[in-house]
Amino acid sequence: MDAAAALSARELAGVAAALTLAGHQPVGQLDAALISGGRSNLTYRITDGVRRWVLRTPPRAGRTPSAHDVAREHRVTAALRGSDVPVAEAVLLHVDEELLGGPFAVSAFVEGRALRTRDELAELGDPEVGRVVASMLGSLVALHRVDHRAVGLASFGRPDGYAARQLRRWTGQWTLTGSAEHLPLAEEVIRGLGRRVPEQLVSTVVHGDYRIDNTLVRDTDVAAVVDWELSTIGDPVSDVAMMCAYRDPAFDLITGGPSAWTSDRLPAPDRLAEMYAGAGGRELAHWDFHLALANFKIAAIAAGIDHRRRSGVGSGPGFDTAGEAVPRFLELARDALPRAVRRPPPRKRP
Repeated sequence: MDAAAALSARELAGVAAALTLAGHQPVGQLDAALISGGRSNLTYRITDGVRRWVLRTPPRAGRTPSAHDVAREHRVTAALRGSDVPVAEAVLLHVDEELLGGPFAVSAFVEGRALRTRDELAELGDPEVGRVVASMLGSLVALHRVDHRAVGLASFGRPDGYAARQLRRWTGQWTLTGSAEHLPLAEEVIRGLGRRVPEQLVSTVVHGDYRIDNTLVRDTDVAAVVDWELSTIGDPVSDVAMMCAYRDPAFDLITGGPSAWTSDRLPAPDRLAEMYAGAGGRELAHWDFHLALANFKIAAIAAGIDHRRRSGVGSGPGFDTAGEAVPRFLELARDALPRAVRRPPPRKRP
């Protein structure tokens, strides 16, 4: 484990005390193994030798405002437990930052595998890959059908104006982390999006970062949807657009290698959108705008990873190459904009 990310004996003792207060007293000393970390939240598998949990906490340095929100993850997964959306059981949220240098959330460990790389996907035959994709889309459709008010998420986010808020948020992220080299193209995209913000037709829970490696798969079914730090109440079309935008090969520059989600064994982006609609998903209104915004968001994410590298607080796969993905996703966003024409509201009949 990276020494900077390792949990000390004192920190693990504090996590054990928090688990005990939450009614999950460990039977022995905790041990931690880093599952993933660096580009997003740090994720650990912790065990007392009998039971296993997953602990999520923000990076210890270089994080940006509003990102890495483990409290948001905890709240939404706790609310969705018992719905048709597969999620891990939320165990505890510890908001005091003194122990680990940031808040942390603990959930139950889910048996399943994350299909992150092309090699991991290669372990499945084509029929199995098809069933995994179908299960993914079914889980996303189920999420967009959840009555967020009924499950206690009425105040999880504003019910309207999602696209405008997302544009402001990711413009802010870009301002913090984007490089001067790509500023003219980014400004062109931001201006174009700002002129085309559409009316929101429906509001649902949105994941915000949906793709195959943000699920855990058991056999060919999604056992749990994970990584909910960008979730909120918003426009469900945005989830589908993000899922499709991530299919571009430039995403491999962000992951640091051939990723499962960019494999040509998976449906093309347009086909994915059709499959979502065919599975009973929401109407894909203002699709071109949402696709443009999704590509801009990925460009901002890549810029954020590159910013952490330039700040000296990130290393590992993707850190050295994420910056190369920025112009590609900005170009994809710009190219979608001419089609995303904002329609005027219908005139009232006299």
